[in-house]
Amino acid sequence: MKVLFIGGTGVISSACSRLAVERGIDLYLLNRGQSERLAPAGAKVLQGDIRDVTSAAAAIGNHSFDAVVDWIAFTPEHVQTDIDLFKHRTKQYIFIGSASVYQKPPINLPVTESTPLHNPVWSYSQDKIACEERLMQAYRQEGFPATVVRPAHTYDRTKLPLFGAYTAIARMRTGKKVIVPGDGTSLWTLTHHQDFARGFVPLLGNHRTIGESFHITSDEWLSWNQIYQILADAAGVPELHYVHIPSDLIARYDEEWGNHLLGDKAHSAILDNSKIKRFAPDFAAMIPFSQGAREIINWFDGDPTRQVVDKRVDALFDRLISAYGCAFP
Repeated sequence: MKVLFIGGTGVISSACSRLAVERGIDLYLLNRGQSERLAPAGAKVLQGDIRDVTSAAAAIGNHSFDAVVDWIAFTPEHVQTDIDLFKHRTKQYIFIGSASVYQKPPINLPVTESTPLHNPVWSYSQDKIACEERLMQAYRQEGFPATVVRPAHTYDRTKLPLFGAYTAIARMRTGKKVIVPGDGTSLWTLTHHQDFARGFVPLLGNHRTIGESFHITSDEWLSWNQIYQILADAAGVPELHYVHIPSDLIARYDEEWGNHLLGDKAHSAILDNSKIKRFAPDFAAMIPFSQGAREIINWFDGDPTRQVVDKRVDALFDRLISAYGCAFP
């Protein structure tokens, strides 16, 4: 099977690239060759820029594929470029969407692939919804062989699932308070990228998936209080000091963080993986976040240059904690 990944060296796609090669797929990667993650041995790199149609077309040349996956399409314009470029070159096109497109706040749990797509807050999610709508139109009206895959919060050892990244760990380790949004009891799903890959790779070349959508996540649900504590334990913090601050107050102080919370993370994310397990019967998420957290902390501790403290975010934490303390001493 001959497959093209547009991207293929990111947090999620790097694990999928490795597993695809391990399973004997003839894998091509179209990217600019600028990622800190290397392509796996055995993959063929086509150097080009998908944002420059002339560059991408020259890199692809006369190739055609059994499946094309775009890991870096974020707007309907990006998707339209793919439709124009690959409508006669592939038997399957997989769009990497986002589980953040599901209705916020959710009316029913668990979330399934048939949950309405509606995010009134976050422009990132709204653009992903528009991408899906264009693809489904192309599938229905033009026969474009589209499949949609919606990752939820997927991480590797380089990605802390906290706003401010290592800044929060540094605060924990120095005894400073960290902010847990809301009351910390909303449930969240964190998926290791290797687990995601085990669900994703079986979809490649599977024509039963055309016209379908899937999310691929862990079945481990954790509260944000638990997530912070697991990371504190992995970091060797003897006592975690934190303060709960409402998400809408956080949004008043920082729009970016607020959009991430109100448009996604402030709501419980309990996702039903029954559908992906029907299409990939061997899929099971095997890596608990307790293990993933140790991998993350070990990676940051392995090189002091990775332990970057964002001074703006650190100061933002202090301002928010001070303001909230004045209102609710």
